[in-house]
Amino acid sequence: MKLRLTNLRLPVDAPEEQLGAAITRALKVRREDVSGWRILRKSLDARSRKNLVFVYSVAIDLPDDEQLRKKLLEKTHAEVFEESRFDDPDCGTKPLKHRPVIVGTGPAGLLAGYYLALKGYRPILIERGVAVKERVPQIRAFDRHGAAHDPENNYLFGEGGAGAFSDGKLTCRMSGPDVDWVLESFVACGGKESIRYEHRPHLGSNKLPMICRNYRRKIESMGGEYRFQCRLEGFKLVDGQLDSIQTSSGSIQCDQLILAIGHSARDTYEMLHEAGLPIQPKAFQLGLRIEQPQENVNRWKYGHDRYLDLLGAADYSIVAKGGRDLYSFCMCAGGYVIPSVSEPGYFCTNGMSLSRHDSRFANSGLMVTIEPNEFGSSHPLAGMELQRKYEEIAFQIGGGAYQCPIQTADDFLKGRQTVGATDLPSSYERGTISCDLRQVLPPSILKGIEDGLPIMNEKMRGAFLKDATLVGPEMRGSAPVRFERDRVTRQIPGGAGLYPVGEGAGYAGGIISAAVDGLRSAREIVRSFAPTSDS
Repeated sequence: MKLRLTNLRLPVDAPEEQLGAAITRALKVRREDVSGWRILRKSLDARSRKNLVFVYSVAIDLPDDEQLRKKLLEKTHAEVFEESRFDDPDCGTKPLKHRPVIVGTGPAGLLAGYYLALKGYRPILIERGVAVKERVPQIRAFDRHGAAHDPENNYLFGEGGAGAFSDGKLTCRMSGPDVDWVLESFVACGGKESIRYEHRPHLGSNKLPMICRNYRRKIESMGGEYRFQCRLEGFKLVDGQLDSIQTSSGSIQCDQLILAIGHSARDTYEMLHEAGLPIQPKAFQLGLRIEQPQENVNRWKYGHDRYLDLLGAADYSIVAKGGRDLYSFCMCAGGYVIPSVSEPGYFCTNGMSLSRHDSRFANSGLMVTIEPNEFGSSHPLAGMELQRKYEEIAFQIGGGAYQCPIQTADDFLKGRQTVGATDLPSSYERGTISCDLRQVLPPSILKGIEDGLPIMNEKMRGAFLKDATLVGPEMRGSAPVRFERDRVTRQIPGGAGLYPVGEGAGYAGGIISAAVDGLRSAREIVRSFAPTSDS
């Protein structure tokens, strides 16, 4: 029989191997009665800085003894545990004319392609950018040596999409067999085993390129195909059914197309809108990014230096409730501020951490939600144009050289411009420039940040704003649009064979949720159609 035991607590310096003894003590059984166990969840309880502990939830294998089962369920905190089954349908019977095509190789497209390849569909993945091995030197040249912005090869476009350099956080509010399957696939492609159960799993931006490359190799080994520097430019419907797509590399016959375009493919949004696809404006998150000395965050969370060696750089997740809620987003412990730029002439920030978390800075988004009625227009792409408006201002503040607008948190709250930005500490490598950050956000969003920062600082006992700087804007918290799609078939109404997925379609908000969304649409193709013999 299988039971689940929760709230098993061990000191942070205790190895996981001690869980076996903790399980037998909690259940009051002999060690030989426990035939096996595995960790379902592991999280840090840092409420007492004098006694940090890991809290575990575990699945336990025990003998099929009804008397023992009844005793454990009555006398302990154990409960019956049933493994959730992953929905893995047999291939359908409808004939496919052509191999399925996936637009974009970010998390949504990547997992859709991986699942289709496993099931024998030999998908074609088209990517407007280049292979990840070629992305890395271009991004380094942009950051460190002032290279020109390449609109097809940057932090947002290229193999792996924005997810390949987005820190690799795998935190997700979702749970269940689809999430488990995605995490298992990450492990199979080079992720560490512990991402299956860590409360805040993290891969690191330095590890993600290798993982993306491993997915590609597996997909290609199963008959899939990648086409780089191949941008979607149009599509053709015949009697409401997809017939073909037009790309920068020519036409591709296609009757099943997964649109995993990402939240920054603005030219593709415009093309799809002009083609008549049903797109609705959607609330999205925007704000600034805060940088603090990492040692301040460590001291606040841990209290003792000895915990740093055990746990590494400390993180946080914090919300300030008010007229407009302000919350931390994509917190990067020991991380770096990076440019999130998809178009020349615009500027936006994001954050990332390497797997070692060894930068001396912590950084996090400070995000507020803006609603469609605040976009200034009812046009479906009005939110995108609002993003462009403020990103263009930020680019001009940066002297047209992608320098990052910066201000001390204290000056921002006091309404005065910071002088001497070259003296302000920051992890942003291309250079910073002093400004009044009120120029780069709508007034209502600024008000939410101004009201929320003191609340956050109080929650962190002064560590949040101590020696902190603000940079921005941060505009890519989520997509400003949502594509209409049928809830069952997951296809666009009136566009059979078109499957919008992931963050770019407005249905996800992170690596895991995007990956799951892509997987689910790929599964509907499998459920309905038989693999094609088209070569």
